[in-house]
Amino acid sequence: MDVAQEFPAMMAQAPSLKPKLLPLRWPTTLAQLNPIPQKFRQARKLRLKLRLHPTKSHEKTDDITRLQTSFDAWGSLRALRTRKWSLWDLQHLVTLGYIIFSLAILPSAPLLKTGAMVVLSALLLMPATRQFFLPSLPIWTYLLYFFASRFIAPEYRPHIWVKVLPALENVMYGANLSNILSAHTYAILDVIAWVPYGIGHFALPLICSIFLFLFAAPGTTPVFARAFGYMSMLGVTIQLIFPCTPPWYEKLHGLEPAHYGMEGSPAGLRRVDELFGVDMYTTSFTTAPLPFGAFPSLHAADAILEALFMQYCFPRFRPFFVFYAIWISWSTMYLNHHYAIDLVGGGIFATVAYYMARTRWLPRPQLDKTTRWEYEYVEHGDRPRSYDEEHGGYGYGLGLLRRPGSSDSDEWTLGSSSSFDSPSRGDTMCSSSSSSSTPGILSPTTPSDDHYDVWNKVRIGPKEGEAADVYVAR
Repeated sequence: MDVAQEFPAMMAQAPSLKPKLLPLRWPTTLAQLNPIPQKFRQARKLRLKLRLHPTKSHEKTDDITRLQTSFDAWGSLRALRTRKWSLWDLQHLVTLGYIIFSLAILPSAPLLKTGAMVVLSALLLMPATRQFFLPSLPIWTYLLYFFASRFIAPEYRPHIWVKVLPALENVMYGANLSNILSAHTYAILDVIAWVPYGIGHFALPLICSIFLFLFAAPGTTPVFARAFGYMSMLGVTIQLIFPCTPPWYEKLHGLEPAHYGMEGSPAGLRRVDELFGVDMYTTSFTTAPLPFGAFPSLHAADAILEALFMQYCFPRFRPFFVFYAIWISWSTMYLNHHYAIDLVGGGIFATVAYYMARTRWLPRPQLDKTTRWEYEYVEHGDRPRSYDEEHGGYGYGLGLLRRPGSSDSDEWTLGSSSSFDSPSRGDTMCSSSSSSSTPGILSPTTPSDDHYDVWNKVRIGPKEGEAADVYVAR
């Protein structure tokens, strides 16, 4: 009876006596699925290090296309004091050596030379001007070196070879192709040959640089400028060490020995001046600094290098670039300025320079991007290897989780720019979703994934029977 009377009181206290249940809720984040308690977890994060300035400040710069606007030369000096120099920085010593040599052989003008060096130093120290003048410095050095070579004393110059190139021409091709092509001349052919040889050779380096800057991946123009400049500097050096007479000399003087001090010749370009009634080439080619610089042909080398870079960045127009290289090669022989063997030498120079740049430094184009401002990251080189393949660490492919860092805006190093060295293979073809993702975050992409090729105006689907490698960086 007492139990029956106490039962209502026990039922009233029942809610407070119920045991506490575990909170079973649907996880709202992936972190809640981690079985390790929070206090025992280690803070590990994979971040994309996209920094434009390797300074101590932690300023975030998501836009890799941003240009420098600072004119602080003192900041550049402080950065140079703490810079870690590498073997590739020897390129600057080489360029400086060419500049000093060119200024040394020029006529005495100490104030003018000192002023030029001061202006050059100021342009290289200010970040806003350095980003343009430092990559193009090899081109300016090449021009200075080329025009200053006329002042090298004859007693320091080597023997001029007159019979070497014609003999090689006959051995390799069985005939003198330049003499065959220039045997019959017509006014319309003169104009057709003049367009690439007399205009395109001087204007296209600037035009290609502008197109690569606006529509190619960020960092492409500096690589092109350095490859162009160093190739041209080496070409002029070969022309000075191994001077050879061009085809026009054989027509004017036969196989007579040549000597320094002889005038050059505009050859077929003289007919162009007579056709238009102006003096565009007669005087300049008559007083040329290197009248016997036939081998290698820098006209062919420059055109082939430009065609290789342009077809790599804009594959849709590859036939046009190939046509231009053939066009200017024909023009050099028709106008009687080069043998065919000179064109082969120039082509070898250009091909070596291009593939060296492409293998290590040239940013890979993303075919779904039309301008440089659409890029969120860039990949350098051709078929980069994972970290464990390069350094022998992190077995089982774990090297993909760690990539050696680099200074993104290290303008003093060849081919450097704001970039992310991705472990993907082949040419980068990102899906359209990558352009709308958060800057600094790389969404999962596959090189063979479905994408829209902007330049070719076609949609490319995934390849059948090919496993795609997916890399995620968070």
